[in-house]
Amino acid sequence: MKLISSVWIAVSLTVSSVACMAAETSASPAAPDLAKGEASFAAVCAACHAADGNSLVPDYPKLAQQHPEYLVKQLQEFKSGKRQNAIMLGFSSTLSEEDMRNIAYWVASKKAAPGAAADADLIAQGKRIFQGGVLERNIPACSGCHGPTGAGIPAQYPRLIGQHAAYAVAQLTTFRSGERNNNAQMTGVATKLNDREIKAVAEYVASLK
Repeated sequence: MKLISSVWIAVSLTVSSVACMAAETSASPAAPDLAKGEASFAAVCAACHAADGNSLVPDYPKLAQQHPEYLVKQLQEFKSGKRQNAIMLGFSSTLSEEDMRNIAYWVASKKAAPGAAADADLIAQGKRIFQGGVLERNIPACSGCHGPTGAGIPAQYPRLIGQHAAYAVAQLTTFRSGERNNNAQMTGVATKLNDREIKAVAEYVASLK
């Protein structure tokens, strides 16, 4: 009887494990369709962000080579209203979750164009803040979340390498004002930065290769 019970328990555990694995597999999202992503990007996004995701307009971010998980998160939050932007609300409202994943993974596969920065003094100040923060005012280093090279962390913190300075200034400013409030850490940091420091960080980010 003990042998039969042991066998029955082992079989039950195996069946349960297989069932759990099957459930996890069925719950996993389908692999992104890059061809559909390219088509959707061309129809919905390219007018502002350029055909390859390397926006030529400084007010619109470069999306090429950005973390796809981060892009999906932002599209979801534009659609829900958690991140407020009237233009992006209109576009994101037309997208399904599948569309978002397809677009994000396609544009992430495109190579980012190098950024441009010219003010050496601002770049130097921005580098100090990015790498070391401002200790006397309890401003943490940007590199703590975005990495020492600006490569970022998927889903939460974007890749910043070569991003338009004007766009970076706009985002830091809206974090500071509370107009953008979809990341508590960024709000906390931005509220401590003055205008010149914001410009300096943005200029440094644009200079990263």
